[in-house]
Amino acid sequence: MLKIQYNIALLALLAVSSCKTTAPPQQIVVTETPALLEIGNEKFSVEDYQDSYNKNKNASDSTRELTPEEYFNLYKDLKIKILHAKDEGKDTTQDYKEEITSYREQLAKNHLVDKSLVEKLSNEAYNRLKQEVRASHILIGVSEDASPADTLEAYRAAIALRGRLEEGSDFGDLAAKFSKDPVAARTRGDLGYFTAFQTLYPIETVAYTLPVGKVSQPVRTKAGYHLVKVMDRRSNRGMVRIAHIMVQQDTAGTAAQKESAKARIDEAYALLESGEDWDAVVESFSDDRQSRKNRGLLPMFGIGQMVPEIEEAAFALTKVNGYSKPVLTMYGWHIVRLAEKRSLEPYSVMAPSLRKKVVTDSRGKVLELANAKRLREKYKVQENADQWNAVAALADSTIKAGNWDYMRAVSTDWASVALFKIEEQSYDALGFLDYVKRKQQARTKDASPAIVFRKYYQDYLTESLADYEKEHLEETNAEFRSIMSEIKEGVLLSQVMEENVWGRSLTDSTGQKAFYDRNKERYNFPERALATIVSAKDTQTVNAIKRTLAQSPYKLERRSKEILFGANATEVENEQLDALTDVYIVMEKNPDYIVEIAGYRSADESEITSANRIRNVVKYLNGRNIPILRIIEKDYGSFRQAAEADRNRRVSFQFYSQARSDVEKVYNADKPDAVMIRDGYFTKENPLFTKFKWQTGEQTVTDNNMVFWTSVQKIEPSRAKTFAEARGSVINDYQKELEKQLINRLQEKFPVKVNAQELEKIKR
Repeated sequence: MLKIQYNIALLALLAVSSCKTTAPPQQIVVTETPALLEIGNEKFSVEDYQDSYNKNKNASDSTRELTPEEYFNLYKDLKIKILHAKDEGKDTTQDYKEEITSYREQLAKNHLVDKSLVEKLSNEAYNRLKQEVRASHILIGVSEDASPADTLEAYRAAIALRGRLEEGSDFGDLAAKFSKDPVAARTRGDLGYFTAFQTLYPIETVAYTLPVGKVSQPVRTKAGYHLVKVMDRRSNRGMVRIAHIMVQQDTAGTAAQKESAKARIDEAYALLESGEDWDAVVESFSDDRQSRKNRGLLPMFGIGQMVPEIEEAAFALTKVNGYSKPVLTMYGWHIVRLAEKRSLEPYSVMAPSLRKKVVTDSRGKVLELANAKRLREKYKVQENADQWNAVAALADSTIKAGNWDYMRAVSTDWASVALFKIEEQSYDALGFLDYVKRKQQARTKDASPAIVFRKYYQDYLTESLADYEKEHLEETNAEFRSIMSEIKEGVLLSQVMEENVWGRSLTDSTGQKAFYDRNKERYNFPERALATIVSAKDTQTVNAIKRTLAQSPYKLERRSKEILFGANATEVENEQLDALTDVYIVMEKNPDYIVEIAGYRSADESEITSANRIRNVVKYLNGRNIPILRIIEKDYGSFRQAAEADRNRRVSFQFYSQARSDVEKVYNADKPDAVMIRDGYFTKENPLFTKFKWQTGEQTVTDNNMVFWTSVQKIEPSRAKTFAEARGSVINDYQKELEKQLINRLQEKFPVKVNAQELEKIKR
């Protein structure tokens, strides 16, 4: 309504100002826009309706857009329910207030972020990710809380060092001698190659803007002043995923230990060169227990995320499944195999993760400073210098240790001292002093108490401004106000519906049955076939699935790694826990699985040895909450002797399932959607059944290079559903009736008037 009044007044003003001749000013008459809808004493305008329609016209049925007239009935019912909730005082309860406060906190966070700056920094980061920079630095240490004199001294030292570099001194020599970076003596200041998000934002910015070979002016970070020299710049090499074989070597080990490690990695490499399977070599040689479970695979990584030697070896590989010669790192010897290479993804794909990183990365300081500046410009702030000077005198050296307490220093009533004002709201000194006590933490030795105290004051003022804005968001942000209004109405609507419709429809079994009896003709089964349908790429796979489904539980094409025992040993040792943990994880993730645990023994071991091995494995799984009902025990004793003597002392694992969907998952593990298994009732119109004849028995057809098989157990004629069979649909329909009854009751309580002329406008 206000928007229409404003437009009418503006048009009138423009009409007057556009007249060529001067005339006496005329009075502008603005008439109030008539209401579209009146419910009780409440009036709702066309604008309110239109705003609601634009947001919710697809809410009820996403496949189509509701017409304005269809939505009007929903809108009318919504408003009468909200009015009823308010009339009953539901918007005044403590639960309601707490729920709204929680929603408001979450929503406010999104509206207090400078989204345009986040987007700008995200774009900047993405463009930087296209390149990798190699840079070196020299750090002149001085904390961000140091006194102005100490800060100036550090700055002058940085300028002096830069002068020596300009005169030709070697950057690495000066870094090793003067840099306060703890590793500078070893690295000579070399930071290696890096890209966006891998170093502090100020250093990153200089590295990406400075020409190769140039030295920067002093760059300030929390640690001090840095001189940065760009050594090289190259295109981003993307991301790689590798598998590796690692032979562990202690850098402090003896010469014999190091020779032994080198011999083992050379043996592994020789086996690969002779054609030995990669997985077998990983299993036999790799000391990396975590990756060994997964054929040596490591997570995807990019530049600066892996030790340099492996990084260089990985990016040097060009062919998938190609592998490197043995590479030595601080962890030992490695053979690196390329599993996947991926280039930088488009910005549209990376944008969500970049926005998150921008906020949490050291770039967050840029956002903080920009937000502080925006708030200072948006709101009137009056600072009281005299009061601040009185408060500032409380700062002492204890604040450097993080145990400062103003109560020890004075007994002044700081609650009566106005430190500053935001608009007309006053903030007392006591609030600030409590803030310092709550936020303080230990600082560096060179920190100045006065500087630290002043920073706490600036942070407190900024946080107070942010809190003030958050408290007044409804007044200053129309979008936020609109969303909060929707949320409040949504919570009230939910309470009304839960109390009068949803809860009752689920718990009122008598009402459900009575509704079913009155409307039995609605609930019928059509003619249906009880069948199983299987599809696969070839007949061989279909036949294998048929054999699996012939007996329940279904034997899966899935095993877990067997565990081997020493001679006469039956206890589960640490080296066997990895395999047992894998079994537990599989069982935990697949609740319909059953595991067959088979035990074996050598002919020269006692007869109970294999049974004891099974018992201890079962005991481990029971201890991790895998019930005995999900375990099948098979003691094969000394039967089924293996070719390898060690394997005669094993426990093996075979998985079964009581769910056909698990059979499907196993077949689709390597190639999604290669196999489909469906069972249950099918109608003639079901797309899966249209390929088959409507008759009992087995049928096989080939269509579009896929083989389809079905086994129809029976065909049931159409019939009425029992109450139990129809209960889900009955509850849904019963809810609709209860809601209709509610609306009828509310219309008697709150008379509804619709303005026919205004209604005609929204229909157009």
